[in-house]
Amino acid sequence: MVRIDGSLGEGGGQVLRTSLALSLVTGKPFTIQNIRAGRKKPGLLRQHLTSVKAAEAVGAAEVSGAELGSRELTFRPSALAAGNYHFAVGTAGSATLVLQTVLPALLLAEGPSTLMLEGERTTPWRHRSTSSSGRICRWSVAWVRPWRRPWSVPVSSRLGAGGSGSTCDPRR
Repeated sequence: MVRIDGSLGEGGGQVLRTSLALSLVTGKPFTIQNIRAGRKKPGLLRQHLTSVKAAEAVGAAEVSGAELGSRELTFRPSALAAGNYHFAVGTAGSATLVLQTVLPALLLAEGPSTLMLEGERTTPWRHRSTSSSGRICRWSVAWVRPWRRPWSVPVSSRLGAGGSGSTCDPRR
């Protein structure tokens, strides 16, 4: 069992998300303590719980401590499962953080997967450069493109409903 101190580094949610992602792709279980200890409101918030629940589903994992405010979590992945997943994140900015948690594992799973992340927009769409749609597109191009090239992975993102159904293709 890998033991992780969540107060190290920036002491925020990235320690948790990276731990979940690495656990999924390596199959190694971990316990993390002091989750988000460097933040004004330490412990798991809604967006962190969504990442945990997404990782739990994708990795058929056994999880303890997954509740609001929890400062300790144990995660035991079983097997990666390709499939169709839907998670309500809460905010559009947090959607990319959940994607960051599970995308590497889904790319390694046997078979195709569809991942729908439902989030609320946080800025008016007319301000394209700061909008959620702009963020998801820039993230898709910057973070997904490196995965596509070595393995020719067919990944694309589509912003629906409030985002006018715009599509961002990381192949560009």
